[in-house]
Amino acid sequence: MGNEAHDQQYSKKLQAYAHSQKHNLKPIILVILTNLVTIYIFTGPFSFLYHSSTSPRDSNSILQELNSTKAQLTATHSLLSELHHRLNSSNLLVQALLIDLTRQQEKISNSADQNQVSLKVGSDEVTFALGPHKLPFGYSPMIGSDEIHTAVGASCMKLHEELNQYMAYEIGGECPVDDALAQRLMLKGCEPLPRRRCQPKSPANYVEPTPLPESLWSTPPDTSIVWEAYACKSYQCLVDRKNKSRSYHCKNCFDLQGEERSKWIFDDGGLAFGIDQVLATKAAGTIRIGLDIGGGTGTFAARMRERNVLIITSTLNLDGPFNNIIASRGLLPMHISISQRFPFFDNTLDIVHSMDVLGNWIPDTMLEFVLFDIYRVLRPGGLFWLDNFFCFGSQLNKTYVPMLDRIGFNRLRWHVGTKLDGRVRKNVLYISSLMEKPMT
Repeated sequence: MGNEAHDQQYSKKLQAYAHSQKHNLKPIILVILTNLVTIYIFTGPFSFLYHSSTSPRDSNSILQELNSTKAQLTATHSLLSELHHRLNSSNLLVQALLIDLTRQQEKISNSADQNQVSLKVGSDEVTFALGPHKLPFGYSPMIGSDEIHTAVGASCMKLHEELNQYMAYEIGGECPVDDALAQRLMLKGCEPLPRRRCQPKSPANYVEPTPLPESLWSTPPDTSIVWEAYACKSYQCLVDRKNKSRSYHCKNCFDLQGEERSKWIFDDGGLAFGIDQVLATKAAGTIRIGLDIGGGTGTFAARMRERNVLIITSTLNLDGPFNNIIASRGLLPMHISISQRFPFFDNTLDIVHSMDVLGNWIPDTMLEFVLFDIYRVLRPGGLFWLDNFFCFGSQLNKTYVPMLDRIGFNRLRWHVGTKLDGRVRKNVLYISSLMEKPMT
């Protein structure tokens, strides 16, 4: 950058010098032309007109003028010689600068070529993975965009305005209540977010949580949450959303005494698998730790906790305090999006579960990377419970069955069913499957 600025400055100086010399030459050239015309008139074919009518005194005057013109021509010739010498010097200097600039360009080009070579290996896969990936159904208010990005920290640098807004706070003071802004950054690939030197606002009149195991099915007190970021300002408001016609993310799941209470208890032999039946496919006690992707308010983790299985629930607070209620129930929330690489080492988890979150709303490319990441974090013999994966009938055998087969799981259970999905008002297919990572 310094060399380029220096070169540009020098180029401007040369242009200014040439421009000034150009203006200095104009009067000189005019004098020369005037004198040449005068000489031509007095010595050319029309000179008789003047000689015939002029006296000797006039002739002497004309001779003096001619001598004066000769002297001016001699001076002009000297000036032109000096200018020619200066131009030659300038040309030599410009040539030297051009040679130097060419060498600098070659160095920059070689450096860029080396960087390209270092990035060339896997570069197509990097581009393929990072996207952006267009959402199949277009613009999503939840994401605030018609595309989704794989989370890499560098994406933060493309979101200057929002990132600066997120990092605007008083150092050592109270952090702004900006949950929506934080999640918007995350969903645009700015994840993980940068750390901040401020203190999050604490709930007023906070009380100690309900002890286990009662906390698993108890609605937490309203004083456990800072409500400023949400439309609802109480848990009762969240519970009552089940009676409203408006669409919400996980509409019924804040009612812990309602539909949530019966989930994963019964196995109907179809789309609904029971937890006990799933755990029975492995030796007793070997399913100990796992992940629930997009687990709502943590009911799957609560059911597993009752069976001494520790489940981490990943979720976002999209239109309610999902992370807060999971923690209040005595469970472990993880505030990450579906686009982030799972923060677990290879071959470590016993089970990964996902219900309703994985489906055809995710771009195919991104979904395949997610599935491979699930395979990565599962230990050999670990279970992947794909619970009510939704898609259109035309997509099943064309897209998703081949995709799942490419991942490399063994199928322990597989069921495909149809039901009316009110969100899209079309008949769709649902897949419920229990798959195992091969032991070898």
